[in-house]
Amino acid sequence: MVDVEAETVKEEAAAEKNGARIYEIGYLITPSVMEDGLEKAVSSIRAEIEKKGGNFIAEGAPSLTKLTYSITTREDGKKVENDRAYFGWLKFEIQSSTVDTLEKLLKQDAKILRSIIFQTVREDTRAKMKAPTLREVRRTDTIKSTPRRAIEAADQVPVSEEDLEKALKDITTE
Repeated sequence: MVDVEAETVKEEAAAEKNGARIYEIGYLITPSVMEDGLEKAVSSIRAEIEKKGGNFIAEGAPSLTKLTYSITTREDGKKVENDRAYFGWLKFEIQSSTVDTLEKLLKQDAKILRSIIFQTVREDTRAKMKAPTLREVRRTDTIKSTPRRAIEAADQVPVSEEDLEKALKDITTE
C-alpha cells in the first residue's frame, strides 16, 4: 500500500515538472438535451480535453438531478427556469496552461448550465459511506428490580367449573 502511494506521488511530481496537473470538471447540462444527446454533449467536452493533450483518469456519467435552486437561462430568446439538470464529472491530467481556454470553451457552450474546474489528486476522492457512531450514555440513577410477590398456596382457592359458569353468566347479563 505504501509503495503504491509513493509511486503515485512520484508520478505526480514528474507530471508537475512537465507542467501537467490533475484536474476535475464538474458540469451541469440543461435538461432540454435529450438522453441520446447527452453522450454527444459529453463527447464534445472530452474532445476538447483530448485536443489540448489531456489524459483521462476517471469519469462520472451524467444523471438527472434536482437542483437546490433554479438556474435561469435564455433559449431561443426566452427565459427558461431550470430546476433540474444532468450532473456529470471528468477527472483528467492536462497542462496547466490550457485550463483557462478550456474553461472559456465550457462557458460558451449553450448546453452547459454551469461548470467548475479545479485541481485535485489522482486518487479516488469520492466520499465513502461511514457507519454512524453510537454515543455512550451514562446513567446516573440505578434501577433496582423488585422481586414479584409469590402467591401463596393458602391464598389459592380451587374454583369449580360451576362457579366459573355462574360468574360468566353474571358478567354477560349485566
